[in-house]
Amino acid sequence: MRLEKTWERRAEFLDINPAGIVPVLMDENGLIIAESSAICEYLDEAYPDTPLVGRTLAERAEVRRLVAWFDLKFNHEVTRHLLGEKIMKRVAGRGQPDTGALRVGYGNLRGHLEYLGYLAESRKWLAGANLSLADFAAAAHLSALDFAGEVDWSVSQPARDWYARIKSRPCFRPILADRMAGINPPAHYADLDF
Repeated sequence: MRLEKTWERRAEFLDINPAGIVPVLMDENGLIIAESSAICEYLDEAYPDTPLVGRTLAERAEVRRLVAWFDLKFNHEVTRHLLGEKIMKRVAGRGQPDTGALRVGYGNLRGHLEYLGYLAESRKWLAGANLSLADFAAAAHLSALDFAGEVDWSVSQPARDWYARIKSRPCFRPILADRMAGINPPAHYADLDF
């Protein structure tokens, strides 16, 4: 795992990924795969005993729909407004947060948490009976927002319960130990029971 400050536009990183964005995966054979959905599809195909994208055609379609929901819609309506303004602007030295963008992000977050709660109430995991890439896509956005103290978990108890289950997964626990200089997460961030 390596931290890449994409705003620095390092030549060495651009040689690996000319798009200059993360994530990038380099496997043990030196194969370089850029872009999160390409990486996830690669992992799903390389390790078929643990399907990330679902087992049936219907599950796979629902997983892909929800991954797009979080990586495109949630990112556009929430993550870029809150983390983009409060964290990325600060670390990149681009000034103060735009309060209008923050209001939009907070307003949109509420509706997304309610939708996530609806999914969590009606299914074992977000896309159905099995943990999938949809859960990890949602958790990635929410974990980053929660780290910054931006999630009001009282909006949806089912969403909060789902996130507590995600935090308890062995594969997710190391993420909860990560820290960023100058930002202290809320006390509940690394608490598996919330």
